[in-house]
Amino acid sequence: MIAFFKRAAVWLWSKKVELGLGVRVTAAAMGSLVIALAVGLKLPLWAVLTSIIVTQMSVGRSLKATRDYLVGTIGGAIYGAAVAVLIPHSGEGALLAVLVLAVAPLAFIAAINPSLNVATVTAIIVLLLPMMNHGTPLESAIDRVLEVAVGAFTGLAVSFVVLPARAHSQVRARAARVLELMASVLNELLSGLTRGRDNDTLHKLQDGIGTALTGLNATGAEAERERAARLTNGPDTGPLLRTVLRLRHDLVMIGRASVIPLPADLQQRLAGPLARVTDTVVEYLRTSGVALRTGDRCPTIQPMEAALEAYTAEVAAVRGEGLTRGLPGDVIERFFALGFSLEQMHQNLRDLERCVTVWMERSEAPKTTDEAA
Repeated sequence: MIAFFKRAAVWLWSKKVELGLGVRVTAAAMGSLVIALAVGLKLPLWAVLTSIIVTQMSVGRSLKATRDYLVGTIGGAIYGAAVAVLIPHSGEGALLAVLVLAVAPLAFIAAINPSLNVATVTAIIVLLLPMMNHGTPLESAIDRVLEVAVGAFTGLAVSFVVLPARAHSQVRARAARVLELMASVLNELLSGLTRGRDNDTLHKLQDGIGTALTGLNATGAEAERERAARLTNGPDTGPLLRTVLRLRHDLVMIGRASVIPLPADLQQRLAGPLARVTDTVVEYLRTSGVALRTGDRCPTIQPMEAALEAYTAEVAAVRGEGLTRGLPGDVIERFFALGFSLEQMHQNLRDLERCVTVWMERSEAPKTTDEAA
């Protein structure tokens, strides 16, 4: 039983971000209901639902959700009320025509800008709700805006106060995860030059990087909204995100250059230097990820640079001895493409060193509620 509780505690701790969101959503729902009842809103349901919708994983995301929901609601309420008031619709046929006029333009706008999806829903509510409560479209529009405003501002306030999670800190954890995945992929790619590679494993790792990069970019956009609102004093996320993306491109180039193992003669000469390059670059990517996630000191780049210099010198020696003569054209092309790709990665790893240093010096200390699971 004790072992079970320990495992459960470890699992819950690994899901602390999700637990924090659950607490915030619950607090937002309770708070919005209390306020809605206190001010006498006709339909507290909309306030509660809105508070749940705008309470997001980070403060930056909550800011965007609140803005989009309020803008969409106000726009939909104004347009729906205008259509309902200006166009008589006493019969069923007229009601259908008015519904088309209310929905079609807003649906078109929402297709162009999905953040305004709620405008269409709001216009429908403003148009049809008076048929059930025997009110007027104008009253329906005002009630709808008030209900959404209560829910939106309650949810936003809870996001700031209850276990607040900053997207800026989540960028660190997500970037660290991408670097760790890149280290695994690079190890598989470069090792494949001398022993072949497991393509199924490689594809899974590559897909994981793509998914992780998508999440990192989304979190970076949220972090920049926090910076614009002066909610964080951390560094600009742009340089770090661009450097990580360039490293991803380096992996793609190395992957294309290492489709098949090197010829036996080249393997014999380059296996040792290439293994050292693999070990040092992989270690540097992993320790950079650890530095971002935990705030530890930045790793040193010198071992990786020394390994790359040794590999470059050995390649020059191989060429000087004429071992590359007589090789098929596609093999020669991949061989030199590999060297170019490694040099590009070298430059991008230097940029990564600068980015990690800046984040260690200027970024806020990681908080337990901010780390990505």
